Parts: sequence; C-alpha cells; structure tokens
Amino acid sequence: MQTDEVLSLLKDVADEVINPRFRALAAGEVHEKRPGDLVTDADREAEVLINAALTAAYPDATILGEETYAGDPDLLHRYAAADHAFTVDPVDGTKNFVHGSKDHAVMVSETVGGEAVRAWIWQPQHELAYVAERGAGTWRHDADGAQRLTVPVRAGADLRGRTSRRKWIGKAPDGLEPMTLTWVSCGIDYPKLVEGEADYIIYAKASPWDHVPGSLLLSEAGGMLGTTAGQAYSPRDLTPPGLVAAGSPAAFDEVCRALASSDHLH
Repeated sequence: MQTDEVLSLLKDVADEVINPRFRALAAGEVHEKRPGDLVTDADREAEVLINAALTAAYPDATILGEETYAGDPDLLHRYAAADHAFTVDPVDGTKNFVHGSKDHAVMVSETVGGEAVRAWIWQPQHELAYVAERGAGTWRHDADGAQRLTVPVRAGADLRGRTSRRKWIGKAPDGLEPMTLTWVSCGIDYPKLVEGEADYIIYAKASPWDHVPGSLLLSEAGGMLGTTAGQAYSPRDLTPPGLVAAGSPAAFDEVCRALASSDHLH
C-alpha cells in the first residue's frame, strides 16, 4: 500500500467505527482488560478493520495490534523476530476517548529488519495527520495541505519536560525544571514534541504500538528516542527500563545525565 493509502485507511476506519462513538459510548461498549486498563468496542472493531486491510496487502507481514496482543501474548515475540511487521494502535489514548477528550489517535508503523520505515498518526477529532518515512522526513497534513516538520532546537536548564509517570509530576531531574503530565496519548505526545510544545518526555512504559510510530516521527524531524540508560531505542527492544523522547540528541543526552544523578527519581 502506498503511504497515502494507509493514511486514507486510518481515516476511513475512524469515520466508520470511532468517530460515531465519540462522546456517545454506550455503557456496554466500554470494558476493562485489567483493572484501570480500558478498551472499547471502537478499539476492537478499528483494529480488526486495519489488520484485515494490512494483511490483505502484506500477507507475509506480522501485525502486532494492541488488542490482538491482549489475547495472544506470544504475538509480541513473533513481532520482534519478524523481518517485516506492522504495529497497530486503533485508539491510542483510550481513557481520553472514553472521557470525551479529543486527545486520542489512530497509529500504525511499519518495520523492516527491526527498523521503523514508515509511520502514521491520525488524530480524528483534531483532523490532523502526521506521517513519516525513513529518509523522507516528517510531515503534518491538515486542511491547508502538507508541511514538513523540524523540531525546534533548545537546550539548557529551561528544557520543558513532561512525564507519563504520575508520581514524578512536579519533580525535576537534577538541574532541570519540574515536569508536568503528558497529553496521556502517545499519538498526541509525539506530534506535540515534534512541534516544540515540549522539549522532552519521560515514559515509564514502552509498548511498540505506543512508541514505534512516534520514534520515526521524532527521528525524521531531528529528535531522538532512547532509553533512560542513554541507549538508542529499537522497535525490537521489548523491555527497556523507560524511555526519553527529546527534541534533539543534545537534549536527550542532557536529560539522561540529569536522570542519572537524580536519586529522588529512581
């Protein structure tokens, strides 16, 4: 499938099964996979439709969908070993979606040989798309057309940080400003970071469907994603100790150094 065809697929699926339920979910359409971990009928139906289209186009590829994985944990390891694979997050930011927040997204990434080569993020309520191809840059698509994005470069003690670790909100890595909460959706977080609304984000969890799309958007725009230990992120690394997404390699190094000397954040 051409890159624009995959984006059209995500838009069509959102129009069919996600948008009609936005702020209109019935009680029986919201479920718990685990305590506090929500899934909706929109998540499940969207993933089925996206997976079917990708499977038809790429029958030999491994497709790692967040909801499919919930019922088939071994899928994660098959994905990590696959030469050609896709990740699918049908509604990233499900809690936001359930609570009526526009900050949710549909995300897909493609990997070849364990490296991300294409990524798509569609924010249906904001009507914004972000697309990246390895070597071809990161692009924002809106009503005015397509615009190539480059992360604004910042460094120093005034770096603006966000974190998904709620117990770290209001705390600061050594020498940096206190952190605030992320937008609680990687499909919103990474575009915000690329557009300069934060300088770095620290994540506690690192599921591929959450971070592979954003990793390519970020790297193609001049930023960097890596582990809190300072190593570059790999889509095949299934158990990193935590992740740092930063607007530039220099900012990434600065945040990792600050974390290493922050005993109160370990």
